[in-house]
Amino acid sequence: MISKYITNLIKYIFFIVALSLISIPAYSELSVEEIIKGRKALFSKNYSTAKKVQTFASKGDFVKASSLMEEMSENYITLLEYFPDNTKEGFKTEALPSIWENKDEFNDLMKKSSTDMLELVKVIESSDDVKATLQKFMWSNCKACHSKFRAPH
Repeated sequence: MISKYITNLIKYIFFIVALSLISIPAYSELSVEEIIKGRKALFSKNYSTAKKVQTFASKGDFVKASSLMEEMSENYITLLEYFPDNTKEGFKTEALPSIWENKDEFNDLMKKSSTDMLELVKVIESSDDVKATLQKFMWSNCKACHSKFRAPH
């Protein structure tokens, strides 16, 4: 049982690494405005997707919820490339300087968020408390990021 879990975890890690290596466009060719607007759009998309995940999971539609969780996982990995040093200011960014001051911590949180979404896919259907499971694997990461890395709004 544990070895199967470890094997699956290793597969997901390799998947995430491979995905990040093959799906990252040349962000250096984008303007500061495009990068900032792009990351805002991805975070916004993840939020609206998270609300859909909650709705589907609460209704027991785990197939639809899981597909969206996987999409969110990919978005978190993509976001790693959306915070170059030249995008600290402008275009109504809500990103705090703490992202660049604590870059490793921020990147680790994005990776954790991605991994947690894949873990959520595996555990949601067998969860005794869907709401608590969503809180643990999805909403807590949103809160952690917002409290340290996003300007209040």
